[in-house]
Amino acid sequence: MRKLPPLGALRVFEAAARRLSFKLAAEELNVSATAVSHQIRQLEELLEVKLFERETRQVKLTAAGKTLFPVLRDGLDRFEQAIADVRRQQAGKVARLTSTVAFVAKRLAPLAGSFREAYPDWTLRLDASHRTVDLEADADAAIRLGGGDYPGLVIEPLFADRFAPVCTPRLAPARAADLGQMTLIHYDWGTLRRHDARAPVWRHWLEQAAIANVDASAGLSFTDEIHAVQAAVAGQGIALLSLTLVAEELASGILVQPFELTLESDRYDLVYSPRMADRPATRLLRTWVLAQFGGGDCRSLR
Repeated sequence: MRKLPPLGALRVFEAAARRLSFKLAAEELNVSATAVSHQIRQLEELLEVKLFERETRQVKLTAAGKTLFPVLRDGLDRFEQAIADVRRQQAGKVARLTSTVAFVAKRLAPLAGSFREAYPDWTLRLDASHRTVDLEADADAAIRLGGGDYPGLVIEPLFADRFAPVCTPRLAPARAADLGQMTLIHYDWGTLRRHDARAPVWRHWLEQAAIANVDASAGLSFTDEIHAVQAAVAGQGIALLSLTLVAEELASGILVQPFELTLESDRYDLVYSPRMADRPATRLLRTWVLAQFGGGDCRSLR
């Protein structure tokens, strides 16, 4: 039989050692600071060793506490992970992939059938969200659009996105100068990127095309990329859009790209927690995503 202290007392010690505060540990565990202090005292008496140096407004780990804490912390982490794995297994073979609303709608949803063909025993669960998802508790992997800076995660580059003017064949201008007679369709990047020199907006495209007689702010503006795509497909004007998101429309001829000039945008990356790298769902998603999007350029999607 294992000779271990009560698990509850060890959990209290781990929280207090991680926070170096009985008060913060109490808030985390939803108990009183007095209860935390009492549990720590009982644990010290049981082990016959002092774990904390108690000072006026803080606590510090003793040498014994520093020895016990990392072992206990790692053990509880593995315990938590094993429970999560058991719950996932109980729920069935589900692979959870998260990405932006637009990428899920335009790129992942149309490919869901290929996932089913490749892995008939698995269910693909697509999470369309702009929020940052916990890549251990809420998803097995993510496809993120950005600068590639995701601390603590495994990052596998997929492809760089590019933006270009697109419209229906009927509206296609013969010359860039003709844009002054057309309705420009904009995707509003919001205040965070509105003045970003790298933001793929009409003003930057017109500057690179050396077109000076076009009002870069006029036209139709949407806060959702899907709505901007729909407006372009409906023939409402010419839109500066992600070539990734309109790949199917360009391939089918519903939309055309009248000019070769494109603007470089952010990169799509497959990201996942290193702690999940060997999990079946994450390995499976990695294989499938790299097979679909590992071409290195958004033009490979067309």
